[in-house]
Amino acid sequence: MKSKVKERLPQLDLFRAFAIFCVIQVHASSFAAGWQALDSSAFYFYNWMNIFFRIGTSSFIFLSSFVLFYNYYDKPVSKSLIGRFYKKRLTYIILPYLLVSFCYFLVAVWIQRDFLDHSVTELLQLLGIKLLTGSAYTHLYFIFINIQFYILFPLLLWLIQFLGKSRVAVAWILPAGLAIQWAFFFWNKYQLELPNKGSYAPSYMSFYMLGAVLAIYFDRIKGWLTTGWKQATRLQKVFTLSLWGSWLIMAFVDVQLYYGFRKKLYLPDTTTFELVWNIHLLLSAVVLLKGAFLLYRKGSAFWVKAMTRLGQLSFAIYLFHPFVLLIYRKFRNRLAGEDFSLAYFFFIIGGSVCALVLSWVFVQFCFKRLPFASWFLGNVPDSLKKKKKKMLPGQEDHSSTPTVNVNM
Repeated sequence: MKSKVKERLPQLDLFRAFAIFCVIQVHASSFAAGWQALDSSAFYFYNWMNIFFRIGTSSFIFLSSFVLFYNYYDKPVSKSLIGRFYKKRLTYIILPYLLVSFCYFLVAVWIQRDFLDHSVTELLQLLGIKLLTGSAYTHLYFIFINIQFYILFPLLLWLIQFLGKSRVAVAWILPAGLAIQWAFFFWNKYQLELPNKGSYAPSYMSFYMLGAVLAIYFDRIKGWLTTGWKQATRLQKVFTLSLWGSWLIMAFVDVQLYYGFRKKLYLPDTTTFELVWNIHLLLSAVVLLKGAFLLYRKGSAFWVKAMTRLGQLSFAIYLFHPFVLLIYRKFRNRLAGEDFSLAYFFFIIGGSVCALVLSWVFVQFCFKRLPFASWFLGNVPDSLKKKKKKMLPGQEDHSSTPTVNVNM
């Protein structure tokens, strides 16, 4: 298979920025929407904040697949390619996952005083289990899911390249992903009964396959992504309106479903939850992709630059922001008291702002000042790397290779 130079897509950093913003909204509202503020007059808002924005993690999963297939689909699978692929993931994904998981494990052990009731051997065994299940802290399951996908990726790449020889076979990639995901759902529902189903890659196979399909056919959808409304064809306009309309409807249904469930107004079947979740989040991934291209084309230079930087730091912010929320919530009584008044509302919003801003400042500082920051926070964005001194003609250093963003 002949390889060609791929066009760089700066819009993907804007996609990452949207996704990390959504992730933070969900985590900032999790206590209020989950159990803490059920009787608050503002509960509908907390529930909306928690469910409407829960598109972040699945969008990152979609993007991981899109980026991988966009970069690797037209390259032959070889030992050298597989070796480079795993070296990058080991350095910039798996190592940070292990180190950050260990840090969060220590924090949890200290807060819960587990060291008083368990021996060192028991704690090490517990740590091993949490590392192997992505459960050292609530958000780390996402990294664990992607590690599973990385293990499977060379095989999936080879298989989809083989299917790519037939246009009919390629058309079945997304349906196959949906079939795998739903087969796993029903298998778990009626037999496995895993309590953490969402920590396993088959639960997101439709998102991985959607990313693969859009990457493979990117040349065909690029026109729709980059064309303004006035210049769009009638078919493009119909598709855009249908996409955004369907997305808003499914987002509203998802919010209402959880509102009624949490308020104990009704008890939907788990299959209903799964179906609404799947449709809502698949549509969301495409909406965010379209939105990223729209912002890149229409946004002011300030916002494009700021959002680009946020996207470049998204993996590191994802890893660190729960620690900010953990500390912030220790000050609830001082900031909002025990009731659920207006002060509590601003406390929730403040948590979102602090998690975003303080994490952003911290990880950017680490990348600029700490030489070992990439061990814990992933690949250093090109924009934060120290610039090499300009060399005279004939003195160029050809030993280095272009870096690849493997974070998300």
